[in-house]
This record gives sequence, C-alpha cells and structure tokens, in this order.
Amino acid sequence: MSALLCAASLALVGTASAHHSTAMFEWGKEVSLNGTIKEYQWTQPHTFLWVVVEKGNGTTQEWGLEGMSPSWLGRRGWSRHSFKAGDKVSVVYYPLKDHRPGGFYVRVKGSDGKLMEALPQRGG
Repeated sequence: MSALLCAASLALVGTASAHHSTAMFEWGKEVSLNGTIKEYQWTQPHTFLWVVVEKGNGTTQEWGLEGMSPSWLGRRGWSRHSFKAGDKVSVVYYPLKDHRPGGFYVRVKGSDGKLMEALPQRGG
C-alpha cells in the first residue's frame, strides 16, 4: 500500500512541476497598450491574445499576451467568444522581463467599454 501511495505522490509532483513559471514576467508592473485583436486563443492550460499595435512610424508590431486558463476566466464571465479578430482593445498587462513584445494580460477593455478582469483584484 505504501508503494502505491509513494508512486501516486511522485506522479502528482511530476505533474505540478510540468507547469511553467511566471518568472519571465515583471509581475505587478502594470503597463497598457491599445491595439487590434489578431487572434484570441481559448486553450488549455493558458489563453492567449495576439494583438497588433500600430507604432508611431506607420508600422505595426504583433504582441503575444498570455492569460489565465479558460476555466479560471470562465468563472469570471469570459468565454471563447469574448473577443474576435478585428476587435479594438486596450490591454493592461505585466511585461516580459526581456522586453520582447509580450506579457501576461491582467484586464482587457473592448471598444464597447466593457472591462474584462483576468486576475483577482488586490484590496488596499
């Protein structure tokens, strides 16, 4: 019986360690951008927003923004239909530490003014 319990414990540890870290993000440093949704991926284990941002020189840059899981967001009113390609959005995100165009999205406001919270709000 103890061998079975040990094997089950090791399996759970392996599963937990397979999940990636958020160490690549400047967690808590909120930055914002405005752009147009290129793609919204409602996938496990994390969702993704691909946003095209117009730069000042007339060119565009694509940003990849990771988000919480569909199950987490679904409990907060999000769905696979929350955003679609072509939607204009304002995104608050935690940037990547290496300064590439990406981050972890915290909240997203659509052109209709609806604000979608992706993370729990801190009291204070």
